[in-house]
Amino acid sequence: MCPAAAAPTRPASPAEPVAHGRAHWLRVAREAAEDLATDTVIREQAGKAPVDEVSRLREAGLLTLLTPAGRGGGADWDTAYAVVREISTADGAIGQLLGSHYFLSWSARFFGDPETVLRTAERSAAGQWCWGGGFAPQDPPLTLSRTSRGLLLGGRQSYPTGVLVADRLAVRAVREDSGEPVAVVVDPAHRGVVVDAAGDTFGQRLAGGGSVEFDDVPVGAGEVLGSLSADEDHLVPRAALAAPVGRLFSVQLLLGMAEGVLAEVREYSRAGHRPWHRFPSAGAPDDPQVLTAYGELTVLARSASALCDQALDAVRRGLERGEDLTYDEYADVSALVSMAETAASRAAQESATRALDIVGPRSASARLGFDRFWRNARTHTLYEPVAHRLRDVGDYFLNGAHPPFVLPA
Repeated sequence: MCPAAAAPTRPASPAEPVAHGRAHWLRVAREAAEDLATDTVIREQAGKAPVDEVSRLREAGLLTLLTPAGRGGGADWDTAYAVVREISTADGAIGQLLGSHYFLSWSARFFGDPETVLRTAERSAAGQWCWGGGFAPQDPPLTLSRTSRGLLLGGRQSYPTGVLVADRLAVRAVREDSGEPVAVVVDPAHRGVVVDAAGDTFGQRLAGGGSVEFDDVPVGAGEVLGSLSADEDHLVPRAALAAPVGRLFSVQLLLGMAEGVLAEVREYSRAGHRPWHRFPSAGAPDDPQVLTAYGELTVLARSASALCDQALDAVRRGLERGEDLTYDEYADVSALVSMAETAASRAAQESATRALDIVGPRSASARLGFDRFWRNARTHTLYEPVAHRLRDVGDYFLNGAHPPFVLPA
């Protein structure tokens, strides 16, 4: 196992550039979000692979945000979360792509040995790689077989994020001889890797999702990051933190969607647009029903945001504990993130749905693009359902049971 997966911050030495602060990265994220917002409806409706969008993120320096300061990054997890939320207010699919990239590109720190961690981080930063794939279990699983030619990866799976634009894929495979699940890094340009677009999704069309077939793809020893076993005899608490750390990006994505749709519909209301309701006064800025709806949705979003802040604090403390983190402490972190996921899921779905009611029949206009928020939120929550999270929180509250090790899709 690797050393403690602490938050990626450290003092800069005199020989290397000083890391940009949080204010810098939030300013960059706002500028990127404003850029994406100018054509988000057109891009979303076209549904093309997000090649241009990834180029925008790379040019802004956001792909390397979590790399060391000398490589153009130097930010911490809190900043990465805030950046994903900011981007998601303008484009939820690109927010999902960026959050997945941050988690997967950092996964070696949770599962790999020190040599693998250093080598992977250096190469990723130098190449400004965009990462895609995912570690959630699927059936049938990818298999990693030991042959006379070395380790070979085989199988076909679908991933909701990043595979169409990834410079590296991080995937889950099962060792054929032992049945142990492991994290594997694959170059999608390698012979034997075939990536197909997922052309039938009704939401998150720009997240770069698709299917990948691996036909006896050679895997080097250094490309097997480590075990993904949920057995507490094999998975130490600091590595188990990968699950809540990754799932917290989903929370930020959903909150960004909720805040984004409310901001757009508010501007629509302030501009004096009236829905085609039966009574002329309906939908006006001083309409009591409209004011009540905005009030309820604001409370819902702010409440979810407050719970997210608590989860952020818990994750930060867990990462700082490093080797000293206990299973009980990990359980506290995981349960709190699950609560935040549930609240954010409700906030995003209800805000996206009721915003359409506020606008009225005009919200069905493809030109306005308000529907994308509902479709994006609903699609994401299908991949990350909260029903199991609620059960886990209840079991933890009532029986003290540790929440399971569940990695994001």
